[in-house]
Parts: sequence; structure tokens; C-alpha cells
Amino acid sequence: MRNIYTIIILFVATIGACFAQSDVDSLLNNLPAHIKQITHFGERADWSHDGERILFLEKTFGDVFEVEVATGIIKPMTHHFFHEGFVRALYLANGDILLSGSPTFNSNDPWKSRDARNTELWVLKRDLSGPPTQLGIHCKEGPAVSRKKMRIGWSLGSTIYAGDLVYEDGKPKLKSWRPLFQSSDMPLPVKGWDIETQNFRPNKEEELIFYAFGGNFGFQAEVMSYNIETKEFVNYSMSEGSYDEAEGSFPDGLSTLIESNRHRQNYKGMKEFLTLDIYKLELDRSGEVERITYFNDNPNYKASNPVVSDDGKWVAFQYAHAQDAAGVGKGILILDMEAWENQKK
Repeated sequence: MRNIYTIIILFVATIGACFAQSDVDSLLNNLPAHIKQITHFGERADWSHDGERILFLEKTFGDVFEVEVATGIIKPMTHHFFHEGFVRALYLANGDILLSGSPTFNSNDPWKSRDARNTELWVLKRDLSGPPTQLGIHCKEGPAVSRKKMRIGWSLGSTIYAGDLVYEDGKPKLKSWRPLFQSSDMPLPVKGWDIETQNFRPNKEEELIFYAFGGNFGFQAEVMSYNIETKEFVNYSMSEGSYDEAEGSFPDGLSTLIESNRHRQNYKGMKEFLTLDIYKLELDRSGEVERITYFNDNPNYKASNPVVSDDGKWVAFQYAHAQDAAGVGKGILILDMEAWENQKK
């Protein structure tokens, strides 16, 4: 009898897996004409400055790879040294790569390696001539990287910092880094909320874009900015009741991409993290948004972590299962912005 139960359980599991795979195939085989898949695994994309390559993580706490967009050729970037896995990889202005990851990893307690108390920043030379250099600082989640200057921003605890990278005897180090503000410095209603850096606003790099999350039992988020020179805060999303997380900005600095649940604002609590799609937010204080992906029309999936090429023509992003942890991706796709504009007409 036990063998019969085992066979039934395996049969049901197999059927469920088949339906799940069929669902994925349907999603990816019926993409709109302005979206195409570049990789069948990976997350956390970042465009090279020439727009020809995309840097991405294999998985959370995994290796870093680079895919050539024109050919689909994938190159490993971190196979030449031993490590404990990374959670971010971003191109610096000079082409070197800023890595974020913990020097230790415990498979029995993996998420501890994503905690700011353990995650550190490193610089990997673009020629892959050796292992990366530790900068000696900790970082909560993703750092902000200037596309034009050797400047980075990062959050740790309730404080956001910024500093400049210099090279001494060929080795990178942080110079003149300092705290910019604390979450308690922000205006209401976001005062005291958790904060995380995202971008230096293109063409206006004295403005650091970040997002604050709290309110609504911790599941509301606002796209914010801080002017390093004037110390002014701006709330660009003004989205009371929804979750808006800042992502990649357009090179003209007039708009940015966000992850948002505005299409399902009736979902509350943790469900808000399961209902994300990608929107374009104007950075003119109007709060105007426009939805550009519809993966979450199928409630089993979501689109997230979009970044924009330096010419503004392409968006790279990832798809994932709705139940996946924040930042987890199942593959990298790219969206043609000109084709997207044309299909609207």
C-alpha cells in the first residue's frame, strides 16, 4: 500500500511540474514583439557602457556572467577565483566591476550572507587579471554607481553614504567617503522608513535616487531623491498605498523605471511583493507613471529589476515566479523602447 501512495504522490508531482513548465513555455513563447529573451537563467542585469553586453548574476549568491547581446555568447566573469557568491555586479565608469557579496556563506543559513552586516563591496578589474579587491565597507542590498564618474553610493543601517573610487599602485580604494543623511532626516510621511540607494540621476548627478519603504505595515515604498549639494529631498512617486521601488534611470535623467504593484493595489501585505511589474515614472514631480510590462497579468509571474542602456534604446530586466524572493530571477530579457512606443500608437 505504501508503494501505491508513493506512486500517486510522484505522479501528482510530475503532472504539477508539467503544468508549471507548460505555463512557463506559454509565457516565454508568446512575448510581445518588442521583448525578447537573452538568457534562460540569471538575474540583476546591468548594461555595459557601449550597450553590447549585459552583466548579470547566475543566481543569488552565485557567479557573475556577461552575455554578448548580438551573439548570445555567455562569458564567466568570476570563475578565475574562489568566492562565496555575489548578490550584485555593476559596471563602474572605467569598465571595472563593482561586486557586492559576503566573504562567508553557510548553505544552512543562506540569507545571512545577504545581510548588510556580512555583505561587503569589492572591485574586479575589467581584464579579469586577478581576484577582486575588498573596499573594506559593508553595504545593504544594492549600491548606486555613477555611469560617468568613479563615484558610488550605498546604504548601511539607517544611513546613506557616498564616496569616490581612486587607484593607488593599481589597486582601487575609497576616498573622501562620508554619510549623506539618515532616514530620520527625511520628511514625513517617509521619515524613519528603511532606505536603499539606486542611482545617481543621469545628467544631474548631484541628485541620488533611492527608495524608502515602510508604512502600510512595511509594504509601501516611495521613489525618493536627495540632492547632495542643496540637501533637498523629493518624493517622485507620491504613491500612498502602493509599492514603488526605484530601478534603472533613463540617460536623459527625465524618468526612471520602477517595480510597482499599482495594477493590484487591493493586494496588501506580503502579496504586494508577488504582484510586481515594470513601470516608467516621470521625474518631474508629477507622479505620472506608465506601465510597460504585463507579466503579472498571469498571477504566477512577475517582471523586475529593469535597467536602461546608456543610449536609452533598450531595457534589460528579469522574469521570475511570483513567489520567488525579491531580486530572484529566472532569466534576462530585453525590451526595445522604440518598438514599445510604436506599438502604443
